[in-house]
Amino acid sequence: MIIFARSCLVAAICAGALAAVHAQTYPNRPVRLVVPFAPGGFTDVVARILGQRLSMAMGQQFVIENKAGAGSIIGTDFVAKSAPDGYTLVMVSTTHVISPWIYNNMPYDPLKSFTAISKLVDSPYVLLVNPKVPATNVKEFIALAKAAPDSIRYASSGNGSSQHLMAGLFASMTGAPLKHIPYKGSAGAANDLIAGVVESSFAGVPNALSQVPQGRLRALAVTTAKRIPQLPDVPTLEEAGVPGYEASVWLALLAPAGTPREIVNKLNAEINKTMNHPETRDALYKAGVEVSHSTPEAMNDYMTKEMVRWGKVVKDTGTKLE
Repeated sequence: MIIFARSCLVAAICAGALAAVHAQTYPNRPVRLVVPFAPGGFTDVVARILGQRLSMAMGQQFVIENKAGAGSIIGTDFVAKSAPDGYTLVMVSTTHVISPWIYNNMPYDPLKSFTAISKLVDSPYVLLVNPKVPATNVKEFIALAKAAPDSIRYASSGNGSSQHLMAGLFASMTGAPLKHIPYKGSAGAANDLIAGVVESSFAGVPNALSQVPQGRLRALAVTTAKRIPQLPDVPTLEEAGVPGYEASVWLALLAPAGTPREIVNKLNAEINKTMNHPETRDALYKAGVEVSHSTPEAMNDYMTKEMVRWGKVVKDTGTKLE
């Protein structure tokens, strides 16, 4: 028994030493950063900013790979089943903790199948309408929807997405009978909103900033409790007449469960330095997001709480897959 115990102790020490060595040399080849959404959307914009900065900081390419589909499940599942060696990561959004309440037979556990690395950013969404919609404020928009039920359509990046739930929450709180039109990504939703195929959408700030100043879209409100500096004249939904509405979308970086703690800590430390670099903060500000770094432990706790919160929203709104 004594010999066995000593063998276990030696094995544990050797494993710890090997993990430390891997962490010291990590990364020694390109890192795949999976974005489980289509190119051009909110998550994709932030991933490319972060990937570029981490590539410069860590001396290896962080290659962005878009794997869209099923409300982010396809790309996220790919990472859940990848080797836990730090070379395949996923950038998830609030959708990560919404999907379990929307989809049956999830192929992974949103908490147990992953190792949290860090929270990255927070951002509001913006209620946007096509300029042809005869509503210049939220109250007029609600009245228009109620006057002709299901005539006002809202586009989202897919069933169970943050866009879907934010609009569902709005419809539930206001009684506005809006019709959901799901797309395979936020870029497609934005294109059809600009073209007038659909009338409205709750979209990320990057999409708003690229269209509102030019008059291609009209911003009616932001979803957070405070106005945002990028769109200072756009009221919050509460200011616009929807008391108690407050929601934002967050992004985080995850690795497969079992990824060595030394690699996770190294990535977290580099992300902290990268996200606080003036050039990164400026790029993210222009993209309409606010840096929100965290420890791995804090991010895991946060996701646990967010699962409970959005589960309640799904139940309260009666949101179902179409």
